[in-house]
Amino acid sequence: LHCTSGQQPMKLQASGRVQAPKAFARGSRKMAVTCKAVQKAEQPSIGQRIAAMGAATMMSLSALSGAAVASEFDLLAEPKPTTNYYIDDASVLSVSTKSDINKKLKDLEDQTGFRVEVLTVRKLEYETDAFAFADKIQEGWYSEAEGDKKGILLVVTAAKEGALTGGKTFMKTLGDDLIDSIVGDQIPIYTEQEKYNLTVESSLDRVTAALKGEAVPEGPVRPDNTRKRTYRTKEETEKSKNVTSTVVGTLLLIAVVVPMLQYYGYVAKD
Repeated sequence: LHCTSGQQPMKLQASGRVQAPKAFARGSRKMAVTCKAVQKAEQPSIGQRIAAMGAATMMSLSALSGAAVASEFDLLAEPKPTTNYYIDDASVLSVSTKSDINKKLKDLEDQTGFRVEVLTVRKLEYETDAFAFADKIQEGWYSEAEGDKKGILLVVTAAKEGALTGGKTFMKTLGDDLIDSIVGDQIPIYTEQEKYNLTVESSLDRVTAALKGEAVPEGPVRPDNTRKRTYRTKEETEKSKNVTSTVVGTLLLIAVVVPMLQYYGYVAKD
């Protein structure tokens, strides 16, 4: 806090008393009023604090959402794989698991012509349906004819869900029952325990066995013997989008209305 004021000389009376000039006294009062005004202006109002909190929240949400969307676009922009059989965008696979994936899927492609790619992603924001997202990647890599015997195993770690999709021959060879078992039971059961390496390795054991025409290992079963659907319906996807829109709209409303109320408060005081 800075307060300044010019000083005037004192007058010495005959009685020995020092008399301060009237102008100095008036200046002192003015200085006190000015200091109080400056001190009051420096203290942020409740409206300013709320506006700052709203802006900070919006920036945080934008950064988090932006990172997730960027990750999705990175996967969509990935070129068609030629050497490795995995893209671990979520960074959950160990070195040994990556090595096993390459060996297992290379043998599968050499023996049968089927090629499977393993993809991991932390969260889906832009395209929230795992199957739709995997289909987009498949379509970006291969034409319909070229992708006939190609497939993708996708694991979404945050949502504890996944997808198994591919060309017509690929899907027909696997069969609906096996696909439903892997997507509906195997992936969610192991991802809920955060056993991502086991999720991928055990799923590939069953996929490769089916594509080779061998006996398919049994998958995990929930204790209550009920199968939980992990993929979203169209209605659920639309509901999720509505909730997200509501949150963003509320934050924007706070960022706009609070400064207006603050300005109105200043005008009313004047």
